[in-house]
Amino acid sequence: MKLSFTYKAIAAALVLSLGFLSCSKLDGNYEPIQTSGLNIIQASPTLDLLDVYVDNTRATASDFEFGNKIGYLSAYSGNRAFNVTKKGNATSLKSLTYTLKPQLGYSLFVVNTLANIELLMLDDDLTKPAAGKARIRFVNLSPDGGNLSLNVGGAATDLSTNKAFKEFSAFETVDASASVTLNIKNATTSTIEATIPGVKLEEGKIYTVYAKGLKSGTGDLGFSAKMFLHSSN
Repeated sequence: MKLSFTYKAIAAALVLSLGFLSCSKLDGNYEPIQTSGLNIIQASPTLDLLDVYVDNTRATASDFEFGNKIGYLSAYSGNRAFNVTKKGNATSLKSLTYTLKPQLGYSLFVVNTLANIELLMLDDDLTKPAAGKARIRFVNLSPDGGNLSLNVGGAATDLSTNKAFKEFSAFETVDASASVTLNIKNATTSTIEATIPGVKLEEGKIYTVYAKGLKSGTGDLGFSAKMFLHSSN
């Protein structure tokens, strides 16, 4: 679904400083360059601060630490080059080329441990849910978490099942709810590995839930789950 950006004033400030958006001159007429919406999520379990570049422009203007998200930014549509580096260091740790389609949304995840860091780009289906409904996508981004499932509110059937590291579901439809617990489960044993309690699923909203961190980790880098809202209208 095409995005209808209502944050244009914010996006304009961002793209002016980041250089993502411009106009081109063709036969004496100025035509707007096609743009796409881009989320960037830091899901690599490391205490190091990172930078993400779109082509040669740094997209992460502030300290980009584990669990952070920025977006939607406006980025040029077309074939784009993405790079992740340590903060303040121009040396690319990992690169990715990807074609962004005009007026569509994308989520770029920085994933895996720092020694094996990767970039995972997902297309965002922002089709508005039906009345009384919300939609949720699940992404397994825990490098040592094993295969995982997402359960909503203790339902008899899991919403998303048996996702290995870097695997993800479609955006699944759920009932809107004032308060529900999201459970990340071991796909083999059905043991609940992490929860997000007291989640409000708003009618007409679209969310991504992702497993993050390391089962072998401690503190901020330990295994957990996080959720974000796709804001397009």
